[in-house]
Amino acid sequence: MTEPIYDYDPADSLVDAEAMAFFLADAYDTGDAAFIAEAMAVVARAKIRIDAAAEAQRPS
Repeated sequence: MTEPIYDYDPADSLVDAEAMAFFLADAYDTGDAAFIAEAMAVVARAKIRIDAAAEAQRPS
């Protein structure tokens, strides 16, 4: 029996500026430039999603 594999994007969990700040702080604490760059990409995706959701809620 195989277990299903689900796609998970950590950007889905970053719903506000405070969550993004904690996420980036943890990445910076590693001192790993590649890890920090990936974390910054995750935050960018989260910001795009938040902005898109806000735009969708605006009256036309």
